[in-house]
Amino acid sequence: MCGIYGITDKDPEFIKQYIEICKHRGPDGSDIWTSDHVTLGHNLLSIMAEPNKSQQPWKTPKGNRLVYNGEIFNYNELVKKYKNFTNSTGCDTELLAWGLDEHGINFINEIDSMHGFAYYDLQRNTITLSRDHAGIKPLYYAEIDKGLVFASELKGMLDIVPNARTLDNLACSMMTRTGTNPLRNTMFTNIKKVLPGETIVYDLKMRTLNCAKRIYIKPNADKDYSKNELKEMFAQTVRQCAIGQRKIGVFMSGGLDSSVVAYELQQLTNSVNTFTNRITPEVRADEDFNSDSKVAKRFASEQNFNHHDVVISPSEYLSAWQDSVWYMEQPNYNPSNPMYCYTNKYLADNDIVVTLAGDMGDELLGGYPKYKNLYHSEDKPNSWRELLQLWLERVKKGSYVLTGQPINDETLLDELEECYSDELWNPSDPTASYMALDCVAQVPESFFARNDYYGMAYGMEGRFPLASKKFMQYCLNIKSKHKFKNSTKDIVKKAYEKFLPGYIVNKEKTGWTVPIGYWLMDNVSDHLTSVYDQEIGKERLQSQGRSQKAGKRLMPEWQVKNWKEKYQIK
Repeated sequence: MCGIYGITDKDPEFIKQYIEICKHRGPDGSDIWTSDHVTLGHNLLSIMAEPNKSQQPWKTPKGNRLVYNGEIFNYNELVKKYKNFTNSTGCDTELLAWGLDEHGINFINEIDSMHGFAYYDLQRNTITLSRDHAGIKPLYYAEIDKGLVFASELKGMLDIVPNARTLDNLACSMMTRTGTNPLRNTMFTNIKKVLPGETIVYDLKMRTLNCAKRIYIKPNADKDYSKNELKEMFAQTVRQCAIGQRKIGVFMSGGLDSSVVAYELQQLTNSVNTFTNRITPEVRADEDFNSDSKVAKRFASEQNFNHHDVVISPSEYLSAWQDSVWYMEQPNYNPSNPMYCYTNKYLADNDIVVTLAGDMGDELLGGYPKYKNLYHSEDKPNSWRELLQLWLERVKKGSYVLTGQPINDETLLDELEECYSDELWNPSDPTASYMALDCVAQVPESFFARNDYYGMAYGMEGRFPLASKKFMQYCLNIKSKHKFKNSTKDIVKKAYEKFLPGYIVNKEKTGWTVPIGYWLMDNVSDHLTSVYDQEIGKERLQSQGRSQKAGKRLMPEWQVKNWKEKYQIK
């Protein structure tokens, strides 16, 4: 896991400054390569090989240059497959560099990875930018007077991109409408993102940018399954994602997916390090905010995991607030962000370098009632456009208005259709299409972004076994009728009913969240309440009815206010 940076100009000083701004992404080294037309930079977090064997920018066998952030999880299989590849370092960067030289962008079809990379072909005078199939790793770019600037994080390009410190109305309209922004436009005017699964090519001479490839994991939904086969697929994907030389920690929520990840990891190693948040002071209201923590701790004890309670009180929450806003780069309206940020720091303080999480399990395996309801509904969408309309309506509504001139739904639908094509549409199983769309439009903007930014803030690489290319395709090949025959995630429960305790398999789904509304309305922390009142005002909470829901609704307002200040948004 690393940070990559580049500009189509001879400007090593700019890239040096960019590396310094994002130095948290690579504590194991940094370097710059420059020519008359291109400058590339890299921060290194070494996972697969010794740092001295994996320094970038990388010179490929044909003399091209590569900067790469990510992991190739089927690295060992590809090394065995390609006998003409000389493996001299044990580093997946070497394999990717060779593959792009030999096979061009079609080599991306071969790799099961999370990645963001830039490949400069000196002879063709092109730069290829690519992002993995699920959008696990971020990659941003902007067209400027000098040509193109790109990076793993966008905070270093704000002063070189015209009007970047003003709000993009399209992105703000989508964020206001749905609470997320899966469009190409970022919140910063003129800065864009490479979309999940997308590979784009910039021609330095013509100064043109074109999409060369888009990889979608398609919702074929045409296969039956066996519970033994599903369990083996879980085991395989965890095994692949456990590669490397660094200490692993598992985010264990107490839910089914993260418990499966921890269980399968235990089959590979005698030492499994698990981490779960515990809220203090304990709140019992409309829900038990420590229900997940209690279940996770019980399971960890029975499995002999090396388990850690990460205690979150108003003090820890507030201490991580500013960092949670800065590192996230763009608001995502989650009131638990400071908790997630603090938790990542806690893991790093305990010498964890690689993290595993169970995210995307719900989207692939039918964990949300909205999927089951759609499957059993008689009023299903009849076209891709209708499904996008449903997605626009059913995604959580935005809780803070970012624009006084919101763009209408038809235009937002046009933009969604431009970014996510009907290759994801399966007319015989619209539910599978809905799940596949969530995998690339919802998950990267929430779970993956949070994990990358907060993990990399403390020098850690986040991995998601359930988001591997092979596992995703396997799950989206399963007919929806199997996933919703009885309860949600029925097929996972059947696969693990003999391996996990009943209180895990049959646990009712709960949120992994902070009781911010209760903390504020009950004045649990005078300091937190005081800071909140100074930032937003006591009357704002009182006007919302003083409840947990009110607190969660008002957190985005506080988040956006601080974000605008930190990023000097005009």
